[in-house]
Amino acid sequence: MSTPVENPALSPETSEGRDVEIVTFGCRLNAWESEVMRDHARAGGLEDAVIINTCAVTNEAVRQARQTIRRMKRERPDARMIVTGCAAQIDPDQFAKMAEVDQVLGNAEKLRPETFKSTVIGGGDKVKVDDIMAVSEIASHLVDGLDGRARAYVQVQTGCDHRCTFCIIPYGRGNARSAPAGEVVDQVKRLVETGHSEVVLTGVDMTSWGQDLPGTPKLGRLVRAILKQVPELQRLRLSSIDAIEIDEDLFRAIAEEERLCPYMHLSLQAGDDMILKRMKRRHSRDDAIALAQRLRAVRPDIAFGADLIAGFPTETEEMFQNSLRLVDECDLAFVHVFPYSPRPGTPAARMPQVDREVVKERAARLRAKSHDALQRHLASRVGHEMTVLVEKPGFARADDFTPVRMQSSARPGALVRAIITGHDEKALFATPLEAAR
Repeated sequence: MSTPVENPALSPETSEGRDVEIVTFGCRLNAWESEVMRDHARAGGLEDAVIINTCAVTNEAVRQARQTIRRMKRERPDARMIVTGCAAQIDPDQFAKMAEVDQVLGNAEKLRPETFKSTVIGGGDKVKVDDIMAVSEIASHLVDGLDGRARAYVQVQTGCDHRCTFCIIPYGRGNARSAPAGEVVDQVKRLVETGHSEVVLTGVDMTSWGQDLPGTPKLGRLVRAILKQVPELQRLRLSSIDAIEIDEDLFRAIAEEERLCPYMHLSLQAGDDMILKRMKRRHSRDDAIALAQRLRAVRPDIAFGADLIAGFPTETEEMFQNSLRLVDECDLAFVHVFPYSPRPGTPAARMPQVDREVVKERAARLRAKSHDALQRHLASRVGHEMTVLVEKPGFARADDFTPVRMQSSARPGALVRAIITGHDEKALFATPLEAAR
């Protein structure tokens, strides 16, 4: 598939537990897996260690992971330094050669309880990375929440069977594998019982969920099952989805289920048909526009996010203009702009490259266009009442994922009805109307 992240991997999140510090780069799936590792580390008695959970989506993500490893070793010179995640899976040797690193773990190994026993970490081989393509199923993990987060994530799927020409992630995650529906429902129930108002379903190629399960169910059926079997869940949110794979049951859920958040992050990548073909994407420009129009028709309050790459190999100015226009034609509110950078081992890295200065200039123009789109979206929400999820003091997020600045005494994780009074070009301003739920 495409870039499997909703947020660029350049803002790592750090958390600690029993002297085990975890630094997480990249996608929501990585965030969930960091919580699984935290539970395994506690159960295994691991102490005085730093775990760097890396991302490989861009060269910059890998560079920042290496930089963070060096910094963490300076800050905690006596701690054992453990590196895992997609970058470690794809190229373990580059981390094993670092003097600061004690152990390199693959993406399968990091989720095994026995890996984090204090008697195992630091012993044996420095590199413990198996062939991710040989992994055929998802191991079951139940977590009570994500440390320091108002919302919780649930892994429903991992891996990807598609081979977009720019993407290295399948080599870090392996082939597509789905978590059984019953396990997902049980995890959501557990999270609601521990006080979470919002749960986010996450995966690498989430709309492929079910293709390897008996009966090949679709994602829409899973969404319906969660909402039906966990009536106490107040909000269900989907992470990045492929624009070509929304099934009819999921369309109906978006139209009919108020608890399913009106926000879709679409994996678009480009707005020109030739570039999409060279990326080996499975949708066309017209497909993306039609999807956005259809979703808005059934859910008028929906907001869209998207990933767009600037300067893909062979991209001409005319092709780039098609991507610029797509922002308006799909009425995107939130755009993650990625200046193309070649990833060794991908077909796109062998294609004729666009001059780096041109790539940077196009990315800047695409960001400016995205800024204008965000202003339009923010202005459209002023004067409306919205339910917002408090993430931390002074900051919340609306059901359509818009950031909200609001002073409230409500605890993180609480849902509050609020009136939108204005915006500051980055977030909405709101005033609470009712007590928190």
